[in-house]
Amino acid sequence: MPIVQVNNKNIHLLEMNHESSQAIVMIHGMFTNLSVFYFNISPNLSDRFRVVMYDLKGHGMSERSDHGYDLESMSNDLIALMDTLQLNKVHLIGYSYGGLIALKTALLYPGRVEKLIVIESPRPDQGDSPEMIQKFGNEFIDQYLNNYESTTALKPGRRQIEKNRQLFDYLFNHTSIKEDFNKDNDFFDQIEKNPVGHKTLLLYGESSDCLQAGELLHQMIPGSVLQTTPGNHNLPVQEPQWITNQINSFLR
Repeated sequence: MPIVQVNNKNIHLLEMNHESSQAIVMIHGMFTNLSVFYFNISPNLSDRFRVVMYDLKGHGMSERSDHGYDLESMSNDLIALMDTLQLNKVHLIGYSYGGLIALKTALLYPGRVEKLIVIESPRPDQGDSPEMIQKFGNEFIDQYLNNYESTTALKPGRRQIEKNRQLFDYLFNHTSIKEDFNKDNDFFDQIEKNPVGHKTLLLYGESSDCLQAGELLHQMIPGSVLQTTPGNHNLPVQEPQWITNQINSFLR
């Protein structure tokens, strides 16, 4: 499994259809990893696109880091990864916190982004951000493990479950992640003052705690498209085919 150096950290990535002239980079959320896309979403995009998935630093099989989880640092990591892979311009797809990274990247590096797809991204200043992210992280881990067997025909072992729990504990309790989240409390204000100029698709669950954030982004981003479906914050696990269909239609 490929490991590349990104800003002096070892980053794990997976690619599909390397030969395609159009590229998608998929960004998972906090406390998850690239597998959120790998099993049921990215294979159905790779017939048309070069699909790049990577584990954020401190996640999955990427190197751990005790700092640098704010949006600007994460965006800089993404651009460094694109430079390493010689990707000049890509479509960005981000889930949860990954969607915020995609939006931040579009603001900081507008020339490197084609279109944006934001899936279930929260509003950073909505309540107590660290606790909110912890809530979503816990919910996702529980639902991901419950659905793992049905989506992969494999049953997660006790060791795998414990590994996921340990990673969650490490990130939340032994890094600067909570302080870094607080740096971005005004991020939606930044978008309102300096609107994203890219074509943007917003995908949210109808019963999600994040839907209000999606509706606000829809108001702030000119020409954006907001699509909803039954489900909550764990939409990639619940409705992968719907997400895939929406992405394929939007990028057509």
